[in-house]
Amino acid sequence: MSNKQFALSHFFPYQLTRLQALVSQSIAQVYQGEFDLSRQQWRVLAILATHAPINAKSIGTLADLEKMPTSRAIKGLLAQQLIIRVNSQTDKRAQLLSLSAQGDLLFKQLVPLVSQQEEALLSVLSTQEKQCLATVFEKLAKQSEKILLGDEMLIKDKERK
Repeated sequence: MSNKQFALSHFFPYQLTRLQALVSQSIAQVYQGEFDLSRQQWRVLAILATHAPINAKSIGTLADLEKMPTSRAIKGLLAQQLIIRVNSQTDKRAQLLSLSAQGDLLFKQLVPLVSQQEEALLSVLSTQEKQCLATVFEKLAKQSEKILLGDEMLIKDKERK
């Protein structure tokens, strides 16, 4: 295939990245506007609403965020008093994060709004198409994991030799 035959606009990873950006922006309108939250802060709130108490590293993993954006989001949410930090009972060096009463209230206000935005976004799909999309996402995630694991195995094999 020549360079001229390759069209980035038809390349699946590019299409997926572009779609992800558009979807994120459409949902972000809800929590950024009136509520003045960043995407990272929204993710941290959502993780804490369902997994608290939890440490910052685990939040980053669950929210698929690097260490620095996670730290900035947590710092901002602490400053707004939307989350609280407490020492772990089992590990005195560890600190756990949870939603404050104010953060819980904010999250409960946001959920119906972001859900409504999600519903508007998906309204162009039939029930069958939504089910198919969920199946496709699951299959692609599993295949990506297999490829990643395969690459890791290849790297480890090369390192042994």
